[in-house]
Amino acid sequence: MTDSRRVLILAAGRGRRMREATADRPKCLVELAGRPLLEWQRAAFRQAGIETVAAVGGYRADRLAQEIEVPFVNQAWETTNMVRSLTCAAAWLESGDTLVSYSDIAFNASAVERLAAATGDIAITYDRQWAPLWAGRFEAPLDDAETFRIDGGLVTEIGGRPQSPEEIQGQFMGLLRFSADGWRRIGRFLDGLEPAAVDRLDMTGLLARLIAAGESVEGVAVDGGWVEVDSESDLAYYESMIRAQAPRWTHDWR
Repeated sequence: MTDSRRVLILAAGRGRRMREATADRPKCLVELAGRPLLEWQRAAFRQAGIETVAAVGGYRADRLAQEIEVPFVNQAWETTNMVRSLTCAAAWLESGDTLVSYSDIAFNASAVERLAAATGDIAITYDRQWAPLWAGRFEAPLDDAETFRIDGGLVTEIGGRPQSPEEIQGQFMGLLRFSADGWRRIGRFLDGLEPAAVDRLDMTGLLARLIAAGESVEGVAVDGGWVEVDSESDLAYYESMIRAQAPRWTHDWR
């Protein structure tokens, strides 16, 4: 696992809002249109020329290990957040540039290619066309969306509660890229926090804190071509969307 074009999937959590769908499997093995989310991701990575894919497991890591290499396990997955899962792979992240992905998203290869080409030590993808997707998922989209502002290609605000659509120039997708040096700086930043604070920290919270501390976070824009699966209602909505747009999904996503 020394290829610099590599991906780490954060797959420790169960995703309790998925209810019975995750009763016996981690969230990334829930099926969307007949394919586990994990396979949607791996297909996009393959199309982007990235073959080294590993995961941080936690809930039902035994099931996950049947599908993908799981060299890292967050044993405290029930009581910690995503940043703690990241720290379980700290030594690996320090050894080379790495893409990082949430486990509950599906996306096309172009988003991966754009992110892999980013030059910043810390970079994230964001969707400028987020509003139609959120409108289909939520009765009140602003209640779930987060603030996001970008200036000169750098993220200046992320993760707040918006009061108006004008505060949202895009939505973070759950895809990131860390250079080895970028992760080392993040590691030093986390070392300065209390362990309990790191346990509670989510990804947008970490990014917001890094930006406030003067760290540069590059924003890589995409326009649609991805979904986030956070609930059973999300799955139902996407299934209907796929049926209505099957040719486009078949061409662009497989």
